[in-house]
Amino acid sequence: MSKEAPTDLPEDVALCHAMIGQLYGTVSEQQRRLAQLEHQLALLLRAHCGPRSEKIDPAQLALFETTSAEEPTQPPIVEQKVREHVRRGGGRQALPTDLPRKRIEHTLASEQLPCPCCGKERTKFGEEISEQLEFVPASLYVIEHVRFKYACKHCQEQVVVAPKPPQPIEKGIPGPGLLSAIVTSKFGDHLPLYRLEDVFARHGVELSRSTMCTWLKKTAELLLPLYELMRRRVLQSRVIHTDDTKVAVLDPSLPHTRNSRFWVYLGDQEHPYVVFDYTRSRERDGPAEFLKDYAGYLQADAFSAYDGIYTGSSGKIVEVGCWAHARRKFFDVREQSPRLAHEALARIGKLYELERELKKCCATDWQELSLEERWSKIAAVRQEHARPQLNSLRTWLNGAVAEAPLPKSPIRQAINYALNQWDALTRYCEQGFLAIDNNAAERAVRPCAIGRKNWLFCGNDGGGRTAAILFSMTSTAKRHGLDPFAWLREVLSRLPALSPAPSDDQLLPLLARMGT
Repeated sequence: MSKEAPTDLPEDVALCHAMIGQLYGTVSEQQRRLAQLEHQLALLLRAHCGPRSEKIDPAQLALFETTSAEEPTQPPIVEQKVREHVRRGGGRQALPTDLPRKRIEHTLASEQLPCPCCGKERTKFGEEISEQLEFVPASLYVIEHVRFKYACKHCQEQVVVAPKPPQPIEKGIPGPGLLSAIVTSKFGDHLPLYRLEDVFARHGVELSRSTMCTWLKKTAELLLPLYELMRRRVLQSRVIHTDDTKVAVLDPSLPHTRNSRFWVYLGDQEHPYVVFDYTRSRERDGPAEFLKDYAGYLQADAFSAYDGIYTGSSGKIVEVGCWAHARRKFFDVREQSPRLAHEALARIGKLYELERELKKCCATDWQELSLEERWSKIAAVRQEHARPQLNSLRTWLNGAVAEAPLPKSPIRQAINYALNQWDALTRYCEQGFLAIDNNAAERAVRPCAIGRKNWLFCGNDGGGRTAAILFSMTSTAKRHGLDPFAWLREVLSRLPALSPAPSDDQLLPLLARMGT
């Protein structure tokens, strides 16, 4: 191809100007497309290889502060607050006092008892104790249910057998402890069933994954009334946090797996339960069905499926946005548009700095106050300090639109996201029990994401519903600081003794250890 300048250009100046305009538009579109592809490539590289932290120096906002003409041009001195670092003490950490202890006494041999000076036998006058941490592997044992038979020896009739207490799986061999161990291992520790096969085989028992899969299904059916009670309790919350994540499901009609969804719903502090739901797709029907009887605040991301829920509820469900999502969009474009992105990050960082101070006050100065009193104080502080910062941020965002004229540029999309979601993003200032972001739901849904990296997929839709129930149990126990295995073992021991359709009053004692 010749690199010489073209010689067949028109002599008409106006026509040349039009051609230049067309070429300029083509180059601008190519530059926009190149920037978009570089941005997508940077996101992919960061997702696979880069750090996950999104921390930004809070002092960066000082870089964008303007000074008057009379003030010197030297950079301002910014006082930077450094978070206190609590150093762990050196040396060996003390072992927990509640661990069982086995005392092993060590005495001198008989030939060491005589004193080397006088030859008389030395007398014990004290002891020196040192601790050693030991581990005993989990063990399996067999419970023999012996049912005595009774009959009348005179007429040799009326034979009766002593009844056996109801079991989690009637005529099945697993006890409550074994079922709890399998549930906790898969849905709490993310171990796939084929690995549990090896674990049990090391103990001399062969349990196939298909057998354990059936046990999980029957356990979920037994726990279904308790799951429904937790669901009703969550729907009584003033605010619900929700998020979703995909899960692969086997589908015989397809040559590949189908993407379905797990949805998580977090109750508030007065209804502290974590409830998962399973749907075949990411359509609106899933959350719309779950939340059809709900009235209150719903905190979620800006997924379009939620829009119909807000509008279709006639104002009963109020949208609350997530500043973590808005912040992440600026964080992702900080290299393409460094000045605008970093100023936005610094301004949002001030909002989070205020939230950290409020959290510290709740843990210290306001610790003796009731929940209602704390929420009232939080709302008042937000109105006094966060509102002015939000108003300033919105004014800055409107001005930043002019500096990012391309509508499809990454920085413009980040700005538009914040402006379009502004009412939802600022609603957290209205009530003290609302949060600035939806990170609680994102953390709650993380076990599903970790689990699918190990067990990879669900066998069918029924397996997805089973997983949703069992995820709800293990996640709720963890939220209350309980051992999921110990709590589930107690529940599975007591639940079969209730009536086939237990009432709420019968189920409430099963939640008593959670502090309800």
